[in-house]
Amino acid sequence: MLKDSQTFSGFSVNDIPTAKEFYQDVLGLEVEQNEMGLELKLKNSNNIFVYEKEDHQPATFTVLNFIVEDINSAIDKLVERGVVFEQYEGMPAEQDERRVLRGLAVNEGPDIAWFKDPAGNIFAVLQVA
Repeated sequence: MLKDSQTFSGFSVNDIPTAKEFYQDVLGLEVEQNEMGLELKLKNSNNIFVYEKEDHQPATFTVLNFIVEDINSAIDKLVERGVVFEQYEGMPAEQDERRVLRGLAVNEGPDIAWFKDPAGNIFAVLQVA
């Protein structure tokens, strides 16, 4: 029934201006604001809708994954812009000193590192090859 429908995903934040600044200036995304919220214009993907919610609760899971060619370079650039990467306990493998779970080296998935937006939602950069 819905297999031919156009789709998009969305998530909430607690402050649209702060989110817009972070997504545009820190992450370097193309962001369009309208009366309902923000639209993240992503390459080779459907756009993502971001809306303000008064009683926003950050997602406890990754809401957006950015596939990058070189995770170390991506991390360096994001750290230069003030992004702090998360350290998690109980992962399938230990995260290294850069807070990257190195799955490629042991054939256990991608290399991945997580960070949060100003609203506390979890994002990730990951290298798949």
